[in-house]
Amino acid sequence: MADVATLVEQARQGRPRAVARLITLVENAAPELREVMAALAPHSGRAYTVGLTGSPGVGKSTSTSALVSAYRKLGKRVGVLAVDPSSPFSGGALLGDRVRMQEHATDPEVFIRSMATRGHLGGLAWAAPQALRVLDGAGCDVILVETVGVGQSEVEIAAQADTSVVLLAPGMGDGIQAAKAGILEIGDVFVVNKADRDGADATARELNHMLGLGESRQAGDWRPPIVKTVAARGEGLDELVEALEKHRGWLAETGELDARRRRRAAQEVEAITLAALRARIGDLRGDQHLDTLAGQVAAGELDPYAAADRLVAELTG
Repeated sequence: MADVATLVEQARQGRPRAVARLITLVENAAPELREVMAALAPHSGRAYTVGLTGSPGVGKSTSTSALVSAYRKLGKRVGVLAVDPSSPFSGGALLGDRVRMQEHATDPEVFIRSMATRGHLGGLAWAAPQALRVLDGAGCDVILVETVGVGQSEVEIAAQADTSVVLLAPGMGDGIQAAKAGILEIGDVFVVNKADRDGADATARELNHMLGLGESRQAGDWRPPIVKTVAARGEGLDELVEALEKHRGWLAETGELDARRRRRAAQEVEAITLAALRARIGDLRGDQHLDTLAGQVAAGELDPYAAADRLVAELTG
């Protein structure tokens, strides 16, 4: 394998193989990961990240593919991170590189990668933030993140995207489900896909009604638009891109873009820190000190909080 500096330089030039190798290093938590992130840092922070979420069957993959086409017409380099369910046997993504996106497979300005959730709740793989950094550093103008359709735990996408798009479809009970899932709170743009079906207008009206319920927006706050599309035929995509660009402009004008990215970075740093602490705790499991504390708790000589405090002191001292 090429050294990290060479891989990063090749990724910056848009070479798909180099981008794929870097994301593989991320997924495998390879020893070179720190070096990769350090090399990418000066080149990141430029991409606009759009998350697409929604229940299974609403057409997330088709909509993602249609958005890729729309952004390519605008001359943008596009990255796609499609987060799929994990195989219980291999831990790999079940769907592989999406069949529906194969029309973009030969476009050198489009990079598509499937990632497995590996059992991680929330619809996103644990390695997704670092994978996004790779795509950002590789010069993608727009990154589309499509999450696994797992329903109510899917709201985690809001923490990783500049703009969150929630897709619904008529005749699927999505309106009620969206209210239950708390998905209304995370949506910046709502899409009623398959709008050529009966009930599309009713779904849009119901959604609009629910968005109005309990609305406590101030002047200048963003009000999520509702866009109707037929992604399979490319209908409504211009309106969707226009809505996304309006939200992007609002984010920049209000300072919310910087605030969201700071929150994202804070969560990323926290996750890495917690992973490092867990690893150190794992090292202590065979250590006499942890065994002694565990014995004292089991014997009732020490409460678990006091034992935890001593363990923290051991780890951070």
